[in-house]
Order: sequence, then C-alpha cells, then structure tokens
Amino acid sequence: MSAQREMKEKNPWHTPVTIIITVIGVIAIVALVTVAVLQNRPLPQKYKYGIVLDAGSSHTALYIYEWPAEKDNNTGRVEQIHFCKVKGPGISSYASAPVKAGESLRLCMEEAKQWVPGKRHHQTPLYLGATAGMRLLNMESSSASAKVFQAVEGALQKFPFSYQGARILSGQDEGAFGWVTVNYLDERLKQGLETRGALDLGGASTQISFVSDNYDGSESPSNSVTFRLYGNDYNLYTHSFLCYGKDQALRMTQAHQSQAGPATVLDPCFHPGYTATKNYSVLYDSPCVSDRKPKDAPDTFTHIGIGDFLQCQAAIKSVFNFTSCKYSRCSFNGVLQPLLQGPYGAFSAYYFVMNFLNLTDTSVPLEDVTEKLKRYCAINWDQIMQQHPGVKLKYLAEYCFSGTYILTLLTEGYNFTSESYSDIKFIKKIKGSDAGWTLGYMLNLTNMIPAEAPDTPPLPHAGYVSIVSVIAVLLFILFIASLHPLWPRCSKQPQIV
Repeated sequence: MSAQREMKEKNPWHTPVTIIITVIGVIAIVALVTVAVLQNRPLPQKYKYGIVLDAGSSHTALYIYEWPAEKDNNTGRVEQIHFCKVKGPGISSYASAPVKAGESLRLCMEEAKQWVPGKRHHQTPLYLGATAGMRLLNMESSSASAKVFQAVEGALQKFPFSYQGARILSGQDEGAFGWVTVNYLDERLKQGLETRGALDLGGASTQISFVSDNYDGSESPSNSVTFRLYGNDYNLYTHSFLCYGKDQALRMTQAHQSQAGPATVLDPCFHPGYTATKNYSVLYDSPCVSDRKPKDAPDTFTHIGIGDFLQCQAAIKSVFNFTSCKYSRCSFNGVLQPLLQGPYGAFSAYYFVMNFLNLTDTSVPLEDVTEKLKRYCAINWDQIMQQHPGVKLKYLAEYCFSGTYILTLLTEGYNFTSESYSDIKFIKKIKGSDAGWTLGYMLNLTNMIPAEAPDTPPLPHAGYVSIVSVIAVLLFILFIASLHPLWPRCSKQPQIV
C-alpha cells in the first residue's frame, strides 16, 4: 500500500492541478466543436413565389414560379414549379359574356392556392398578361375588351394573392420576354455564351427576337429592346406580326381563296377527301380579315380539301408582302430584319405542330422535311382520322396547313435557308420550365420585388474566426501547462560533463 501511495505521489498526472487542466481542456474542445457545428449547419432556404396567367388567343395557362429570396447578381433565379391549362377558349372569346372569362380561371387559381405555401399567399404577386387575342379584341371593341378585363380582375381579386393587375402585352414585350426565357433556361446569360434567338408562334401572332452584331437599333428603334441581365447589356432585335399566328394566318389564306364568295372552296391545305360546311360570317369574324368579306357571298360554303403542298404554299405566300422594303433588309410586309445570327429556339405552336408531324429534328435536311410534308398533305382524310383517333378533328384537319405555314414563314418570311434551318431547335421545355414569354416576364418582375434579408449564421465570420483562434491558443497553453509537473524530473537528470 505504501508503495502504491508513493507511486501516486510521484505520478504528476494525479495532481489536482493536472485534473483541473484536463477538465478545462475537454470543455474547450466541446465548445470548439459546438461553435463549428452551429456555424456551419445548413440554413433553411427562403423562397418567394409568383403567378403569371398567360391569356392567349386560343386558351389561358397559369404558371407558378419559385425563386430564392436572395438574388443572384441582380437577376432572380426563377424556376417553374406548376402549370395549369384553363379549360375553355381564351378570354377574348368571352366578349359577349365577360363574366364567364373570370369564372373560367377559378379551378386553376384553386390549384395555385395549394401549390403556394399558405404563409406566402399574401406576398405572392399575381399577374395576368394578355397577348394577341386581346390585342385584336381591343382593336375591334375597346369597351368589350375593358369588360372582359373587369370580369377577370373581379375574379382574381377574390383569391388571397397580391394581385398586380391585368394588362395587354405589346408584341414587342411578348417577343423580348420569350427571348429572355430561352436564354435564361439554357444558362447562356449566366455563362456569357452566345445567345439563342427566339421564335414564337401563337394563334394570332408570331414573334422573332435575336441579338445581331450588325444591328444597333438606329435603323428602326421600335424594333430594339435593351436588357441588363447578369451584369451584361443585350441590345435585342424583336418584332411581332399581329394576324400572322397560325389561326389568323389560316383565316387570311382562306379569305384569299374565297374572295369571290363561291359556294365551294377547293383548299390545297386540307387533305383530299376532307369536306365540311363552313359559315362565311365565322370565317370573316376577325379584324385580320373582316374588311375582305365578299359582299354577295352566301351564308355558307362547302370546304373541300385537295391536299397539294405546292398549291398550299402558293396560297400561303399570298398573305405576305415580299416586295416593299425601305430598309437595308426586310423579312416581310416592309419590316426591318437584320441578318440572322446564331442558334434559335422555336416554341409554342412551332413545337406542337412539328412534334405532331414528327418533324422536330432539324438535322434532317430542309428538302427532306419538305418532301415528308408533301406526302403527309396528300394522305386521304379518312386515313388520317384512322391514324389519329384521339385528336380533335378541328386540329387534325389543320396540321397540313400549319406545317406548310411554318416552313413558309421560316424560309420565305424570316429568310432561313437550307443551311441555316439546322440552327433552329424546336423546344417545348427547357430544364422543366415551359418555353414562352411568361418566365422571362416573371424574371423581369422579380428584379423589382425587394429581396428578403437571408438568414445569417449565429456569428459573423470575424467573430467565428476569433473564437476558434482563442480556443486553439487556450488548448495550446493548457497542453504546455499539463507538462509542467514533468519539468522538475527532467531538470534533475544527471548532467554529463
């Protein structure tokens, strides 16, 4: 026992001072680990939301976007999280019953309430942008347009979102925001890559937008839009052709074919064997063609398809004016268009029509695309219906015209050639978001929405570094101090002289 006691007395690690130092050291290590864990724990991400209603000529669609509350180099990182197609036609079709325009939006708005967190409802901006359909209605009757907007606003204000108003987008805005969408989703803006031009085809209008090295906007300022995104400025050429969407272009083509008011119209843009009775007043019920209605036309006419691509293309060309141009170069109807440059994204009806026709692969030579379309238009109508039993007959009957119109618009209108046709990419979505003007619109609007202050770590970086440094120094001192009991033993070692 006396030997064990003597050993304990001689063992420096059993002294009270050493025990206290050890306890303090353990506490310091625990504190260091705790501070490090708290400082580097993942922070919950805050999100904001925005809702955009695209009130097009043929239908209305609702898009919900989400983005972090902190911004990335002055451009909010916006992503689409939900899409809802409103049942029924576009709101411009409710001119005679405007209340129904507002009622048509209810189901999609109820879905929006489910997708946006409840605590974010009152701060979520809600916008409605109307495009060419309402532009045409406003041209035809501004009072009817106002009543539709009044009904829509009354319906939207009943929901718990921050309603920011409804407005008619200009064709220039529609084209420019479509360009922003395509390049934002491709991350071309963020990475500083060559931008992609945007080709948008709707029911009542079509837009082309692109950046060209030989265009500064001075020759035609009305076609110029400047954007600042990710710290870079972009001078954009953009133009919208009202009445040159596929639905209104069909009206114009058929109006050209029926100028004399015949009882029978032989239409090369519809399949052979197609026959239907059409109403003249319905055909000419649009500002795009209303002034061309034949005076002595019967109430109805028999619409007969003959399925001839070349004749169809000739009929389509009749609605374009390729002769007048006061600028250095034009597309059609005397509108300035700089030299085409870079790749292009073609979306909306461009994609849906060409996808149905299985012609979205632009690596296929343009001549082969034309031949395939020729063969398709020549197929008998009965066979077409048998091959596509699930497609509405109205849409099915128009694909020959729509495909021919798209090729004619791109090549004859916008001057794409056999070589540059492969620069076009037909797209529906990019990284989960629909291609179209709405995301570009939302992206632009998020720059005007104040960003919330992000959650900060418990300590500022300087404080965190200071605490870690102090604890590290303290541990070092404690370690040196813990060796102190050994110093006398070391000093009593015999010295060699």
